[in-house]
Amino acid sequence: MNEVIRTQYLEELLRFRDRADIVKVIIGARRSGKSFIMDQYRRELLESGVDDDSILYMNFESSDYDDIKDFRDLNAWISGRLDRSKRTYVLIDEIQRVEHWERTVNSLSVDYNTDIYITGSNAYLLSSELSTYLSGRYVEIRVLPFSFKEFLQRNPPMPEEDRTFCFNQYMEYGGMPLLDISDGQRSNDMILEGIYNTILLKDVAKRTKIRDVSALDSMARFLFDNTRNITNVENISSALGMDTKTVKKYISALEQAFLIYKAERYDIIGKKILRTHEKYYPVDTGLARAALDRNVSDLSAPLENIVYLELLRRGYRIHVGSYRDKEVDFTAEKDGRIHYYQVCLTMLQDETFEREVRSLDSIRDSYPKTILSLDTVIRPAPNGIEHRNVIQWLLE
Repeated sequence: MNEVIRTQYLEELLRFRDRADIVKVIIGARRSGKSFIMDQYRRELLESGVDDDSILYMNFESSDYDDIKDFRDLNAWISGRLDRSKRTYVLIDEIQRVEHWERTVNSLSVDYNTDIYITGSNAYLLSSELSTYLSGRYVEIRVLPFSFKEFLQRNPPMPEEDRTFCFNQYMEYGGMPLLDISDGQRSNDMILEGIYNTILLKDVAKRTKIRDVSALDSMARFLFDNTRNITNVENISSALGMDTKTVKKYISALEQAFLIYKAERYDIIGKKILRTHEKYYPVDTGLARAALDRNVSDLSAPLENIVYLELLRRGYRIHVGSYRDKEVDFTAEKDGRIHYYQVCLTMLQDETFEREVRSLDSIRDSYPKTILSLDTVIRPAPNGIEHRNVIQWLLE
């Protein structure tokens, strides 16, 4: 398999290189590529002239560090390997496995000449005492599975294949870096199911002390199955026969493990977040399909899911737009500017064209408005609305 250089994340790390006052925190779903990025960054340091003995790398998924249980063990292990006379780059993978690890990170940043990088598979990493100990002295770099552009780098199309064929593979398999699509669906589904079960058991149930794993699993699958549908806690509670308090707890735990992402509704006229009725998107379309254990017949959901994740990669804050009685799939905001997006499979049918255009055309402001579809034939839209092929947009 071709190695994918994850340029976006490496550039973010390099931007903060040698900022010893800032701890670089790389977080994201398990198996989304954080360790690959850490290793690529280590090689980047070596190629830039950093000595190998000036890089201290630890991966707590390795049995080499089973004896390190808490921050005291970690302090002892690291302190014996640091040279106070020179800068040491400390790279620690899955650090949340060490009890009170944040105390070690704090002491390293205060007592030694270190540039610190850590990874973790749970947002609790940031809601723990880290924020107290470092009091804002860290940056958060969120990692997602492969984008479609990265997927093509890993799986270059054969001569007889076109980008539409590859995109269909991407919707089916998703972007988890461990996959090799040449192995076929069955083998890859086994890998995806293993990732899903591990996240559910280790990063959700164990971390949040949820005993009813079966109910948690039902919750995750329900949200996967309702991608692109607006829902709320009460609806989920009724559908699954759970009390609302449990539903809220489980959803929060799934979000903290980056298994799902939430898009709240945004009142475009009132310019405020609506705290009811939101959408939930899986971190990966292949992971969701494998967890549901069936092929997806309606491609609308994975297509919208892919656009949502791409907007996240591009640094947008994303909401579901609400304008009077109409819905806009995504209201994406960055640097004080808004971009409205509608997502559909095709605009060739007049009824669909009119519906998608109507939702955007009714918004009376000057922000850009775009309809993304799989069409290769682009239909002109009125009043500055842009219709674009989603594959071309993803490859920008």
